[in-house]
Amino acid sequence: MVSSTVFQSPRFSFSSATKSTAKPITTTAAAVVHFPIRACSSTEAAGSIKTHHRRPADENIRDEARRQSSGNHHGFSAVYVPFNADPSSTESYSLDEIVYRSRSGGLLDVSHDLDALKKYDGQYWRSLFDSRVGKTTWPYGSGVWSKKEWVLPEIDSDDIVSAFEGNSNLFWAERFGKQFLGMNDLWVKHCGISHTGSFKDLGMTVLVSQVNRLRKMNRPVVGVGCASTGDTSAALSAYCAAAGIPSIVFLPANRISIAQLVQPIANGAFVLSLDTDFDGCMQLIREVTAELPIYLANSLNSLRLEGQKTAAIEILQQFDWEVPDWVIVPGGNLGNIYAFYKGFHMCKELGLVDRIPRLVCAQAANANPLYLHYKSGWGEFKPVKANTTFASAIQIGDPVSIDRAVYALKNSDGIVEEATEEELMDATAKADSTGMFICPHTGVALTALFKLRESGVIRPTDRTVVVSTAHGLKFTQSKIDYHSKDIPDIACRFANPPVQVKADFGSVMDVLKKYLLSRDPRC
Repeated sequence: MVSSTVFQSPRFSFSSATKSTAKPITTTAAAVVHFPIRACSSTEAAGSIKTHHRRPADENIRDEARRQSSGNHHGFSAVYVPFNADPSSTESYSLDEIVYRSRSGGLLDVSHDLDALKKYDGQYWRSLFDSRVGKTTWPYGSGVWSKKEWVLPEIDSDDIVSAFEGNSNLFWAERFGKQFLGMNDLWVKHCGISHTGSFKDLGMTVLVSQVNRLRKMNRPVVGVGCASTGDTSAALSAYCAAAGIPSIVFLPANRISIAQLVQPIANGAFVLSLDTDFDGCMQLIREVTAELPIYLANSLNSLRLEGQKTAAIEILQQFDWEVPDWVIVPGGNLGNIYAFYKGFHMCKELGLVDRIPRLVCAQAANANPLYLHYKSGWGEFKPVKANTTFASAIQIGDPVSIDRAVYALKNSDGIVEEATEEELMDATAKADSTGMFICPHTGVALTALFKLRESGVIRPTDRTVVVSTAHGLKFTQSKIDYHSKDIPDIACRFANPPVQVKADFGSVMDVLKKYLLSRDPRC
């Protein structure tokens, strides 16, 4: 099937990369030696302009990276620590340990050695990251691994499992913004233009790469498992298949689209269809991974968030390191809103930008525990029973990352909004009518934007980014039902059904004249 050029991601329009003049920031430790960070396969430092000779014919890009690797001589490192722990806490774990919770049972976070990273200034990191865009050098052709030092700094490039994910299109929604919102600086970050059709690829490349490393170290990992509402299982099964690692998927029966179901099946995953919802699947996979040598791949595992945070860094890159005013993210299990916060915060902390955008988390009204928590003034959090929603990937009533989401929103002056089923489907239809082809989850985020524009919170000139988390082709049935006006209790006001016409010239001409007259009275 030929894909539409609407969904093809253009090359970034960055300025030509030149050799960085930024030098490591000096320290008092005289014995510290700083090695230049190689951004490409050239023997020169990041961004230098030099004729690159093609590698030997019998050598692939992984072989080439292996031959040129000088190891991690920069002193960058990362460990697991309890999420939002007291600064006096000394609890930490190597990333090579198989651990998902802190000693107190709380969430973990991946903590980077910021002092080591700060030995290089913001201009250095901007130049380094920019120099890697659009390359086929392993593993930097990936939008995730082009930020390797900020993701998994100690992993050997030979252990990385990547489909060169990321580098997704940042789409200027010109007509949609002007026609429906009166905005001239509205953008949609199409994270669904990725290997398996969703943003989950960004995190899964990191997690499966670390599992690949663990297996080579003979750690007790036979396979990788997840509970999923569709997109996580697609990403897990694809990356495990690429690495030859068994994948196990727990899916809620009859609650995901056929397009989502077929992906793990086609990629060879062992799929269990369970008569429960996502929260029930999540409970079971946690119990199973505690007893069997199956590595847990859900966002309880903080490794995935390291990959997902690179979408935030990528947005800044695509704006030539200018910070947008707002970023709106659909929320279900709520790891992604924290991942975006973490990416933006790291860029500010390390001097690449001087502020972070305000974040908005958008939930479906049928699965809105974060929204209710926000409206209560962040009182006691209460899970809900998630009801059926077209935005099936965020149909989650007891999100694992609730604490992470609250932290991100409080520290970004954030907002939470919700969308009814009719609102999200109407928003989806409006967006599609202007040349997009979005998923229902993006419809939830657009609904949040409509409401914040109507209330005046978001101004017409605010640079706003809506994160589109999956490709619309995964959710064609919902679009068919909408445009067929076949959804109970929803008016489908923007439906565009085909017109039945007799197969004769006169009938066709009559219909076309009527249509053209409705579009332009001069006809």
